[in-house]
Amino acid sequence: MEGSTVGWIGGILGGILGCIGGLIGTYFSIKNTNGPKERAFMIRCVVIGWVAIAIFLALLIMLPNPYRYLLWIPYGIVLPLGILYGNRKQNMIRESEKEHNQALSTDS
Repeated sequence: MEGSTVGWIGGILGGILGCIGGLIGTYFSIKNTNGPKERAFMIRCVVIGWVAIAIFLALLIMLPNPYRYLLWIPYGIVLPLGILYGNRKQNMIRESEKEHNQALSTDS
């Protein structure tokens, strides 16, 4: 088998495994939410994340050198900031839903 064939097989298998991992992560991120507001927020985050990554990958394929390499700069900044924002917002929603549920249980 030629080296280029091995490269194609590795690229295709890597892409498939990456998508499967993303789908599993998406499923459990939504499944492990504690309430309706948190679930709605997580679904919104998932949709934004999948769309953003699809756009990023499309641009990597379509843009010529050296512009495709410059895409990594905003990606490397926006991705961690988006994760931090999402985690903080999810914790705030979790706390507010916990307080709301506690208030409802003490009223009964």
